[in-house]
Amino acid sequence: MLTHCLKNFLNKNAMDLQIRNIDDLHSEIARLKGLQIEQKEALSDRFSSPGEIFSTAMSLFPKSAATEGFKGQDMFGLLSRIVLPLALNKTLFRHSNFIVKALVGLASQQASHFISEDSVGGLWDKAKGLFDKFTKKDPNKKAKTKDLKGFGIAAV
Repeated sequence: MLTHCLKNFLNKNAMDLQIRNIDDLHSEIARLKGLQIEQKEALSDRFSSPGEIFSTAMSLFPKSAATEGFKGQDMFGLLSRIVLPLALNKTLFRHSNFIVKALVGLASQQASHFISEDSVGGLWDKAKGLFDKFTKKDPNKKAKTKDLKGFGIAAV
């Protein structure tokens, strides 16, 4: 990107600049050497540490909604981005072709944005409440006492 800007800059100035004598040539050479020194310093500052190198490399790639989506998700959302397509492709879509599996992967990536710690916790509480309703014993209902006379045990 820097070289592209430099080429545009040099081409633009080369078209505007007309060198008529040796003094114009010497002044243009001096100007270009000064420009070279400035750009060399700017590049050395930009690549002086590993963190700056990484940020420079990442600035080459445009920010998209996919990269921004990772920042707002919690651990359940990030795990569901991997586990959900894997589970669906291994169970429901086991013998499907590549296109169907790719579509399932894309759909589950979009669905993972709706999966969060709160939604998983709410689902867990609903399932727990459902099972508690079936297993909960009524406190008003008395347990049946069996007649155990014939076994030598007195009924209480």
